[in-house]
Amino acid sequence: MADPRGFLKHPQRQDRPSRPVPVRIMDFHEVYERQEKGATQTQASRCMDCGIPFCHTGCPLGNLIPEWNDLVWRDQWEEASARLHMTNNFPEFTGRVCPAPCETSCVLGINQPAVTIKQSEVEIADTALQSGYVEPVLPSRLTGKTVAVVGSGPAGLAAAQQLTRAGHTVAVYERDDRIGGLLRYGIPDFKMEKHLVDFRVEQMEAEGTRFYPSTEVGPDIAWDALRESYDAVVVATGALVPRDLAIPGRSLGGIHFAMEYLVQSNRALAGDDVPDQIHAEGKHVVILGGGDTGADCIGTAHRHGAASVTTLAIGKELPRERPEHEPWPMDPRIFEVSSAHQEGGDVKWLASTVEFLGDENGGVRALRVADTEYREDGSRGPKPGTEKEIPADLILLALGFTGAEQETLDSQLGMEFTSRGAVDRGQDYQTNVEGVFTVGDAGRGASLVVWAIAEGRAAAAKVDEFLEGSTRLPAPVKPTDRAISLS
Repeated sequence: MADPRGFLKHPQRQDRPSRPVPVRIMDFHEVYERQEKGATQTQASRCMDCGIPFCHTGCPLGNLIPEWNDLVWRDQWEEASARLHMTNNFPEFTGRVCPAPCETSCVLGINQPAVTIKQSEVEIADTALQSGYVEPVLPSRLTGKTVAVVGSGPAGLAAAQQLTRAGHTVAVYERDDRIGGLLRYGIPDFKMEKHLVDFRVEQMEAEGTRFYPSTEVGPDIAWDALRESYDAVVVATGALVPRDLAIPGRSLGGIHFAMEYLVQSNRALAGDDVPDQIHAEGKHVVILGGGDTGADCIGTAHRHGAASVTTLAIGKELPRERPEHEPWPMDPRIFEVSSAHQEGGDVKWLASTVEFLGDENGGVRALRVADTEYREDGSRGPKPGTEKEIPADLILLALGFTGAEQETLDSQLGMEFTSRGAVDRGQDYQTNVEGVFTVGDAGRGASLVVWAIAEGRAAAAKVDEFLEGSTRLPAPVKPTDRAISLS
């Protein structure tokens, strides 16, 4: 597995280079640059012959990480691409936006910086696309069975590609005007440019998958009618209901959900006319929520020319490195510093928002916040006597999501939901409606792109088994694996 002495020869971790901050905030092109292949090979050589590669279990997809690190070190990029695509339909997505749980599982992390696994992955993927290693995979036979996939995010696309390759006739329905779901409109281009999504859509069309954008199941096509028209239906609609903050002043102008802001920015960048676009130029922007969505808002606001950007997080500041009380192989709770955090702005921890304050025109002018206190009963809230005002004329709520959109699924199909707002499902990803499966955030709750792809692959195997009685498709995860909270 790579150079058996690589981690001794090269103890230092060398991360992927990025464009200088003053340059990159002037546009929406990707932050990171291609790494010189020799540097990638050197870093791949640090992968140990560790006997039990814990990175396999750290990765939801079960990626064969030591194998393709070895092939990178040996300069065998086409073979590395083949190994990578055995377990991951879209490594160019995960290589850019996955937080890399594989790296916190890396055995080298016991006493050295972990292997740059994510870096190897994205370089393999980009080399494969650039060199023409990735081609359509046509099914060897057609089964005559039909499947509708509703939603074209990473879970829907992964399920659709697997089912198409198994020989089923697959139609993907997407209510937006372009295919890709939150890959298209939720993730800013500075993290992942959209030509990558276009490439995969073209590949899938060549394989036989059919796409129907601007078609919303529910209003345009009833769910029960869709079920009658297809042998199976896969619900991959995501967990798009945002968590609100019901405090005084919420109805003031200038307070928006984060995804409204990001989607409009992505549409404008794609060349669409966006009337009354939410824009940060010249404004004091305050973002409530310290997760990935909040970080995407930080980077977007900087590129819009915001006067200032402040993030408020209700909880305690997490450490930047693995703490002593969470040694390997534990999954540490650390603060992931994204490229957006490196670009500026202020972060205030233990900040509880008490009230939004308005001006004479009905717009927001400030927030009243207080220090967060942790109480004996385990709850937390604003500490009396610590209130202060923070000026703001644009406030973005990045507080997470509360589940899937339920109305038409319930009224038209009789779908059942969990107490946390997710579509209820069994171990086979099937819902209470026979032949209807759910996958990704719709059934799991708001989670990671890598989990969406893993579940898409796993659900495809269960759908294939439902239609054919057996399956040869891989099923990397079950719905109960590492349950993710919606908070």
